Amino acid sequence: MGILINKNSRIIVQGFTGNEGTFHSKEMIKYGSNIVGGITPYKGGIHHIGLPVFNDVQDAVKNVQPDVSVIFVPPQFAYDSIIESINYAIKLVIVITEGIPVKDMILIKSYLKNKNTNLIGPNCPGIITVNEAKIGIMPNSIFNKRGNIGIISRSGTLTYEVAYQIIQNGFGISSAIGIGGDPIIGMSIIDLLKLFENDIDTESIIIIGEIGGDMEIKAAQWAYNNNFSKKIFAFIAGQTAPKGRCMGHAGAIINNTEETAKSKMKIMNDYNINIIQSIVDIGKSIARNVKI
Repeated sequence: MGILINKNSRIIVQGFTGNEGTFHSKEMIKYGSNIVGGITPYKGGIHHIGLPVFNDVQDAVKNVQPDVSVIFVPPQFAYDSIIESINYAIKLVIVITEGIPVKDMILIKSYLKNKNTNLIGPNCPGIITVNEAKIGIMPNSIFNKRGNIGIISRSGTLTYEVAYQIIQNGFGISSAIGIGGDPIIGMSIIDLLKLFENDIDTESIIIIGEIGGDMEIKAAQWAYNNNFSKKIFAFIAGQTAPKGRCMGHAGAIINNTEETAKSKMKIMNDYNINIIQSIVDIGKSIARNVKI
């Protein structure tokens, strides 16, 4: 089953004919994703990698009825691309683009209220429902075994490492989502936990968190207060990061004591989250505590 996407999802690519859009579209198609076309202004009417190109989302909606859009446009054009997809009721928008100004994301976050669109990202690797569809930049070769472990991650690279360890230890993955490392993002960890709770293919979830912000703590509190039925594991990256310095992601900066990795892990453990101390132990920890 998976969450948010499946083999029937109809996908358009905004920034389709650019280098990044072209390369990753080909990889998504190889994985089995149902890309139905792409957007590049002023190139509408041509075909690119065998698929139709449209000038705008309105044209694409009229001709190929997409329900998902993935965005590879440069940061200065991302705001308009996202708003356009929201306006035409694309159900899921996945923003791979990094470097989008925080003020743009504040406006987009506000604009999303009372709309029928979910947004993942920005500055994220995307989402994959294993052996059905991949939307984003996750490497095909790693996500090759379907199973009952769900992944929610603030880090793209660590998403791949965790998936590799899970599979090397004999397990498989249901869906994996990279939510992005920027200060202002679309769907939160809580939003995704709610979806995983109702996914019959997912029995356990691993959260890959980072220093900065309190999203992981809020998720742990929500799971505890709502009697979340599935086992949650968590690893928090940045355990040696100094206070006040941005580490990798714009959102990964410690502003107060509760935003350190050590503090997050302690609080999450108090809410019955299974904390994993080291990245190298993730696969082994799951193997010890989860049935295949």
